[in-house]
Amino acid sequence: MNLRLTCLFFVAAITGFVSCKNNDNVFPNKNPDATFKIINASPNTINYFLNGTRLNNGTSLSPGVATLYILTTAGQQNFQFKLDGSPDVLFSWPEKMIDSVNYSLYVTGTTADKAFRTRDTLIVDSGFASLGFVNASSAAGSLDITVDDALQFKAAPFKYQAKYTRVAAGDREIKVYKAGTTTLLKDTTVTMNQNHIYSLYTYGTPDATGSSRFGVGITLNL
Repeated sequence: MNLRLTCLFFVAAITGFVSCKNNDNVFPNKNPDATFKIINASPNTINYFLNGTRLNNGTSLSPGVATLYILTTAGQQNFQFKLDGSPDVLFSWPEKMIDSVNYSLYVTGTTADKAFRTRDTLIVDSGFASLGFVNASSAAGSLDITVDDALQFKAAPFKYQAKYTRVAAGDREIKVYKAGTTTLLKDTTVTMNQNHIYSLYTYGTPDATGSSRFGVGITLNL
């Protein structure tokens, strides 16, 4: 009798285990995610599309402006760009996006060779701000960047992504020089908060005016 009860309990336990395993399979795996942002470093106002769908409904991206990170599914994606008000595609940018990776796509002109992307590794430096730099100005040449007159990024060429560096939070004076010279291209002030990560970027053409003018932008990453 006892042996029979033991066998019944064993069979019930096995059945319950198999049932639980089957229930696990009822719930699909979560799709892997990646994030991206668009930085318009061109002199044009643009619209941007992902797999044929316009993402910036209601507003266009002006020169020098960056989006925040946008969540998408990891895997093969295709970006397209158009001038504001035009139905024609300027260029497409295919990208195989990796799970949990943050991407920034810089648009500096109207063709694919004038675009580039970076991967952003975001690690908070507790009690400080973290600042990276990207030279997105094809016409400016290599650049030196100072923060409160201390050299932080040296001889950065076009499309170069500098590593994040620790800076004090608060209002910081940013100066941009032609690399290795005292030729000042831009002097501006930015505000950064502690425990946040920022990317500084340049765009435009030195000595130009209007939408082509040289400028410095800053985007919040985290």
